[in-house]
Amino acid sequence: MGRRPLSLKNPYVLLILFVISIFVGVFLGGIIALFYDLPEIRELENFEPSAVSSVFSRNHILLAEFFIQKRTPIKLSDMPDHLIQAVLVTEDRQFYSHSGINIKAIIRALIKDILAGAFVEGASTLTQQLAKTLFLTPEKNIRRKIKEAILAFQLERRYTKSELLEFYLNQIYLGSGAYGVASAAKIYFNKSVQQLTLAECALIAGLPKSPATYSPLINIEKSVKRRNSVLKQMEITGIIDQKNYELAINETVSLPKDEETNLQAPYFVDFIKKDIEEQIGTARLYKGGVNIMTSLDDILQKRAEEAVFQGMNAMRLRMDAHHIQHATLQCE
Repeated sequence: MGRRPLSLKNPYVLLILFVISIFVGVFLGGIIALFYDLPEIRELENFEPSAVSSVFSRNHILLAEFFIQKRTPIKLSDMPDHLIQAVLVTEDRQFYSHSGINIKAIIRALIKDILAGAFVEGASTLTQQLAKTLFLTPEKNIRRKIKEAILAFQLERRYTKSELLEFYLNQIYLGSGAYGVASAAKIYFNKSVQQLTLAECALIAGLPKSPATYSPLINIEKSVKRRNSVLKQMEITGIIDQKNYELAINETVSLPKDEETNLQAPYFVDFIKKDIEEQIGTARLYKGGVNIMTSLDDILQKRAEEAVFQGMNAMRLRMDAHHIQHATLQCE
């Protein structure tokens, strides 16, 4: 005897269908809401990050910088190979083979997070990190992670791997006010990014994981330990040989001295700042990455400052001698 067909008049069938329709509606509504709330990826093509405006003397010596965020965008072709390789081996070894997300890494991280009962390990690809940096908030929750994955897919479809890598290396926060590798090279080593040594490249590559923890300006010991870990990964993967590894881990971190970062001719710079603001506006001065060449000769400026310092010092000595003499006369 065959089964009786389910009747839509049956109240239990109607109840089941009603519950299913609610779940499907909520699911589809959530998906639509996620996509509706996503930013437009094409906006990245018109994205102009705030850049540093620099004031130079007539001798091309840096006098001052104006910025909201310390950011100096450069092309990928101008970055050292060791820096690029160090970042990839540290942050995303499968960067050139995945389509925006790394399924194996997600499963591995998910298992660890479940066992720990908290977010203890990240599984974000470099593309996901870029999506979060450019478009999302840093909060950790499932909704944001889904958005991050969707945006990563869209970024991978629209841009080449080289373009994404260049975006990332120019946008990522690297601690102590540095956004992007060029600014990090300047802040931590007072160098252009092209002048970085292998050890310095590894130090910068180790910063994205926790910029506040590994910044050499905050904790030199942790910074060196993290740098050496990056160098070890570079050796294990064959990017560098053992000889270069040994040389790099024994390289002393040379941070810029205070006098190398002090601004020169502050009164002159203040005058230039006000003048430029009137000409091009405050927004462009602090965000536009303008290079300002001035007539100031830094050699003559230093001589003038030394002369003033010596004159003031001599005056102070004469004043002290006068006070001593006056006090002696009163005692007599």
